[in-house]
Amino acid sequence: MSWLIFIAVIVLVYWLINRTVENPQRWGHSFDNLQFSSEDFYKSVEEAVKKREVPEVRFSRVNYSEGGIMSANREYLHIVRHELIFDICAAPFGTGFFVSVWSVDKPDFFTKLFRKIEALAPWVERKTYYQIDTIAMYRGAVHDSVMDAIDQMTNAKGVRKLTELERMFNDRKI
Repeated sequence: MSWLIFIAVIVLVYWLINRTVENPQRWGHSFDNLQFSSEDFYKSVEEAVKKREVPEVRFSRVNYSEGGIMSANREYLHIVRHELIFDICAAPFGTGFFVSVWSVDKPDFFTKLFRKIEALAPWVERKTYYQIDTIAMYRGAVHDSVMDAIDQMTNAKGVRKLTELERMFNDRKI
């Protein structure tokens, strides 16, 4: 019986540590009185990222709950490179449409675990200049790809381009 409790505790700790994300950042914009195809938008973003030949990037679609267990799901474009994940939602809202971009870090289980151990955390946190630069390049490439898709979408409907301020990815932590 004690083995079952031990295994249950290990599974619970693994689940709690592994499901969390770090450094969430968000960009979003809504378009009034316009409707677009979410599927077409996601394809446009994927094509723009592929055109930039970003190395080691993977695309998929994920469904996240809109609220609780019984609520509807919303499909997101999921773009992953190493620990950095982008979840992009493009969806109608009332008579309008919105695009939301979430950038989060999702380190593997052992990295998260070692970060919780004070003596090991400084060793796990270290990144080289090259690693920091490639993370910045990846973030920029995905964000620019989203902007390209928005430009394509708005140009087709005769809507003004987003201003430079509206296009800026907010680097503040949430």
